[in-house]
Amino acid sequence: MRSRRKVDVPALVEQARAGSPRALGRLLTLVENGDPALREAMAALAPHASGARTIGLTGSPGVGKSTSTGMLVRALRDRDLRVAVLAVDPSSPFSGGALLGDRIRLVDHALDEGVYIRSMASRGHLGGLARATPQALRVLDAAGYDVVLVETVGVGQSEVEVAGLADTTLVLLAPGMGDGVQAAKAGILEIGDVFVVNKADRDGADATVRELRHMISLGDRTEPHLWRPPVVKTVADRGQGVEELMAALDKHWSWLGEHGELERRRRERAAREVEALALARLRERLGDEHGGGILATAVGEVLAGRLDPYAAADTVVEQTLGR
Repeated sequence: MRSRRKVDVPALVEQARAGSPRALGRLLTLVENGDPALREAMAALAPHASGARTIGLTGSPGVGKSTSTGMLVRALRDRDLRVAVLAVDPSSPFSGGALLGDRIRLVDHALDEGVYIRSMASRGHLGGLARATPQALRVLDAAGYDVVLVETVGVGQSEVEVAGLADTTLVLLAPGMGDGVQAAKAGILEIGDVFVVNKADRDGADATVRELRHMISLGDRTEPHLWRPPVVKTVADRGQGVEELMAALDKHWSWLGEHGELERRRRERAAREVEALALARLRERLGDEHGGGILATAVGEVLAGRLDPYAAADTVVEQTLGR
């Protein structure tokens, strides 16, 4: 059996920070695969965190998320900002990899050294994101990108997880798709910082805008210090509405800083990330209920009637934590 080649993490980090897309791609592969070298990579990247601005884009399939992402990339590059795009695609049923749809639609930016595009497979993870997305964001931040755009799969009503990762969440809708009703059902009125009615050259765009503004007005956002999400009309494939969208993003970014919301959101994001990693480590120590370990022993005690499930859970926690 061929031995696994050791990853030269310090060299990879240095090359990625120097602008090597190949090295950056290898670091992101470590993240996606949960490679053993990932811990060393995260430790090496931590001192280089620069607080990149993170913008999430979510919405139902067909509303133009990828086209809108491309429009935003152009606008941000016009400001001479380095931009990374993390496009979470559906997983291939054969390889488990991303289907790369967003890479195809963002091909116009492929030769721009100030833009990095990465497709990640959702691998069955719900919420429109990949499980490895938080660590991937840390890699791109440490690599020196000013803005990271995170585009979700487009799975519909479960796509609210992006709000926990983004500084600003854009919710895209389109006229004629019943998106206003879907917004109310999905609860995305609570996660959207800016609403974008794309394909606004279609019939019904103004009605969709009115419906959205009405639903937003019903929310509990009457205090002066609370953010009231604007509704912006765009035609992304023509670049129409990009100035209004950028103005809305800038206004929200300023509001985040002025009201301490940016620090609060990032603190919550870090807390969730640490908690998820800690729980993953605990699950490793528990073992499988069928294959052995602390959990298997506790399950056997419950089945034999020697312990009730609550007592068994207490025993598992005590043994796992070494108490």
